Amino acid sequence: MKTIKQTISEEIIINKSKFIGILIPISKKEDVLMNIDKIKKQYPNATHYCLAYIVDNIEKCDDNGEPSGTAGIVILNALKANKLTNILCIIVRYFGGIKLGAGGLIRAYNSITCKTINNAEIKDIVNGYEITIEFDYDNVKNIDYILKNKIIEKQFNEKIIYTFKLETTEYQEIKENLLKFSTILKQEKIKFTN
Repeated sequence: MKTIKQTISEEIIINKSKFIGILIPISKKEDVLMNIDKIKKQYPNATHYCLAYIVDNIEKCDDNGEPSGTAGIVILNALKANKLTNILCIIVRYFGGIKLGAGGLIRAYNSITCKTINNAEIKDIVNGYEITIEFDYDNVKNIDYILKNKIIEKQFNEKIIYTFKLETTEYQEIKENLLKFSTILKQEKIKFTN
């Protein structure tokens, strides 16, 4: 699965109606309401705030007053077609006075959603572990060599403590090498982005 690196927005105008697509990376369902409120304040007086999100295998969409099936499900299908997760897409619409009809609305919502996705920086989500190890100062060179390409949060006390992420595919081999020089304090299964 994939997600986006950062929030992005795009805009199109169709028959005088302005459609603003906003993609927001989220990590939990509770992020949805907070972001909807923020977007409503950022784009006041819009006619519609249609949306879809996917997070933790939960999918939801909302037409927000548009004819049923012309907005929310269209947005959700575009997210799914691009294999996105941990994502919220809100399409803000300012009505321009010309009715688009059901087919026109479906095309408009699909178009702005796809344009926004196509301009977003996409990244892979991988399964893995967050690991915290502790070791003596005389083992720092060995540990640094084993973890040479990893981003490490470091603490220097009586002993050294490193916290870092490993993909599932590399976990067993690196764990075995680390155990020669360190003690594992904590390991937790996580999903993270590369």
